[in-house]
Amino acid sequence: MDNKVLPFTPFEVPDGSAGIIVGGGCFWCIEAIFNQMKGVVSAQSGYSGGWVEHPTYEQVCDKKTGHAEVVKVIFQPEIISLDELFEVFFEIHDPTTINRQGNDIGPQYRSVIFYRDDREKATAEAAIEKAQLEREEQIVTELAPYANYYSAETYHQGYYFQHTNQPYCSAVITPKIRKFQKKFSGILR
Repeated sequence: MDNKVLPFTPFEVPDGSAGIIVGGGCFWCIEAIFNQMKGVVSAQSGYSGGWVEHPTYEQVCDKKTGHAEVVKVIFQPEIISLDELFEVFFEIHDPTTINRQGNDIGPQYRSVIFYRDDREKATAEAAIEKAQLEREEQIVTELAPYANYYSAETYHQGYYFQHTNQPYCSAVITPKIRKFQKKFSGILR
């Protein structure tokens, strides 16, 4: 197995928009929350940060690809800022656990931000510092340069809203969404 990150692949966003890739556990939850925010054009589940080209969900779950479950967020910076997106990101997952979110365990569930330039890196570093002030435990969010992104399979896209009664969704995701909606009601669509 070749454990090196693949060569850089483009991450293009429409004119007037911006984008960021983040991972914080199961992508169904992160995607569902970001897709409810004003100024978010799209939030898409995928895989990033590993060395296997076009990985499948099963390969990523086998923990041998190096990829994290992530969400690619395309947003309109005149409506919502990267700072605001990071504030939500650090609220909706536990950035103090290594390779784990609740019962979801493995490197694919790591807390990670993939930045594309120095401005995004600096904004992410500032967001980590701000989030650390609100916690006693050390934040372990990985901050890494963007190298690749692969869209997850079609059935993962919009998964939560298509399966709200599924046990995992109702037990794990719904409480996070309710907490997000209560705290961030001003930025809901």
